[in-house]
Amino acid sequence: MKRLMISLLTFFTTQSISVAEDSVHEFTVNSITGDSVELSQYEGKILLIVNTASRCGFTKQYADLVMLQKKYADQDVVILGFPANNFGGQEPGSDQQIMEFCSSTYGVDFPMFSKVSVKGEDQHPLFTYLTTAENETFTGNIRWNFEKFLIGPDGKVKQRFRSKTKPTGDKIISAIDALLVDSKS
Repeated sequence: MKRLMISLLTFFTTQSISVAEDSVHEFTVNSITGDSVELSQYEGKILLIVNTASRCGFTKQYADLVMLQKKYADQDVVILGFPANNFGGQEPGSDQQIMEFCSSTYGVDFPMFSKVSVKGEDQHPLFTYLTTAENETFTGNIRWNFEKFLIGPDGKVKQRFRSKTKPTGDKIISAIDALLVDSKS
């Protein structure tokens, strides 16, 4: 009986994990204005998910993210920003303060979401998936603000980029362009 219970527990635990972590489209998150957002609405689109912060040396990447969003606006590429206060307390503001800063300072018009934890015991489930999903580059913990996750139209992580990788640099542009070609063929 004990073996049966352990087997059943293992089976159901494994099943729920694999279903919940099949793609980013399985997750529901809160927008920066507090609305519930099902990421399944982005099925068929290429996403660049970024953990952001307003008081970081990489904060100026918001400008590049805005440029990237404009460059690909007509091609089903969407930037998604997730503020996090996990690194050096560099995102201490409320969601409203974050949005005001992003809008007025950088003209951010891509979707922003409610502040989340991207590492540690309180890590948001989306970021647990993003940091553990197999992809072409690497897995593991986020090291700092402005790490980037390139998601294919199927909702799976294709590549990751560390903070120093410029959003409008060759690495990210080439990766997005390759996904666009693949999605059209």
